[in-house]
Amino acid sequence: QVQLVESGGDLVQPGGSLRLSCEASGFALDNYAMAWFRQAPGKEREGVSCISSEYEITDYADSIKGRFTISRDNAKNTVYLQMDSLKPEDTAVYYCATDPRFLSCDLETMNHAIYWGKGTLVTVSA
Repeated sequence: QVQLVESGGDLVQPGGSLRLSCEASGFALDNYAMAWFRQAPGKEREGVSCISSEYEITDYADSIKGRFTISRDNAKNTVYLQMDSLKPEDTAVYYCATDPRFLSCDLETMNHAIYWGKGTLVTVSA
């Protein structure tokens, strides 16, 4: 059974940093592309970043480019999202997602992924 469990969300001041984790079980994470999405209150879900299964090719939304970094530790079956220089507009529930059909990193495609975690809340506020 595929499971994704996010952690690491917290309340942080603007300019601060957080590292989110997404621990996978039921499959070998290195076989699939992985993605992070977020949803702020009253807004649609937004693709944040993804990483491909091979070669660890990454992609980022323009809104977070240069501030967030996605990475994976296949030995721990975990994907991370390092978030730096956080802004109030980064406040959202962050989800990780995967789908065995998707090997490459494409945020539009992965918005249709079949496996999702329950999310972790990130609040950026003074």
